[in-house]
Amino acid sequence: MTSTRHDGDTWDLASSVGATATMAAAVRAIATRAERPLIDDPFAEPLVRAVGIDLLTRLATGEDTSNDLVEQISIDIGVVRTKFYDEFFLDATNAGIRQVVILASGLDSRAYRLPWPTGTVVYELDQPKVIEFKTRTLAELGAAPTADRRAAAVDLRDDWPAALRTAGFDPARPTAWSAEGLLGYLPPEAQDRLLDTITELSVPGSRVATESRPNPQPGEEDKTKERLHRISERWRAHGYDPDMAKLRYFGERNEAAPYLTDRGWTLNETSARDLLAANNFAPMNDDGLRMGDVRYVSGTRNETTT
Repeated sequence: MTSTRHDGDTWDLASSVGATATMAAAVRAIATRAERPLIDDPFAEPLVRAVGIDLLTRLATGEDTSNDLVEQISIDIGVVRTKFYDEFFLDATNAGIRQVVILASGLDSRAYRLPWPTGTVVYELDQPKVIEFKTRTLAELGAAPTADRRAAAVDLRDDWPAALRTAGFDPARPTAWSAEGLLGYLPPEAQDRLLDTITELSVPGSRVATESRPNPQPGEEDKTKERLHRISERWRAHGYDPDMAKLRYFGERNEAAPYLTDRGWTLNETSARDLLAANNFAPMNDDGLRMGDVRYVSGTRNETTT
């Protein structure tokens, strides 16, 4: 069973926020099996299987194809999100950046599956249990990183810059940062601190990619929680209880895109709805969660002025 988020809570890949990383990997496994896949994550299925949540394993392997459980729009969103960040990193490294930081890396396997240019160092940050599990499991699978992968086992609410530096991070070098599917699981003030710290550690020419969710309209949060409860009930009927509403932090917060722009980043923005259209997916109807209005943003740290 899950419990409401609180300061200092911890998790592995089968509990709390960690389970959302496993659910995302299950979606990538489903998408990878598509007839004409737009993404290819060969490690998603074995990683989900190793976590050991029976229902997610059956979904990832194709044994369970419950259409009422994983809606097609959720798979489509997972595809365009994965593709967005894949292309962000490839564009950044093709432009000469050789230092990459993946925040809250979860079951992200980009350090093992993307064609990184020679000399690229990929830092992965996540909870110690998450880092240990993924590192061990991929080693047991015989997988080798395609870059110089360096893991920093640290909670992002703690002094993660110190852990990053200990792993070899050089703040004097341009960096490509990702905060994928992360900000909504941080309290508003922690989100601001994270974005501030990314900015402080970024020399001009560094790049960042994340999602910027619009603030709720009056009464919208209650509708969101109701929708999340209905989704959780569907999962519960199949023997798994993620209780999604308890994992997120609600309330007003600074939207990531304008916040970063005000701190010296030049960003490009595109909505999830537009990404779906650009990849020839069916248009999304009002889903009650405003997923289509989430903006995927990426951009560059400007030259500092004095």
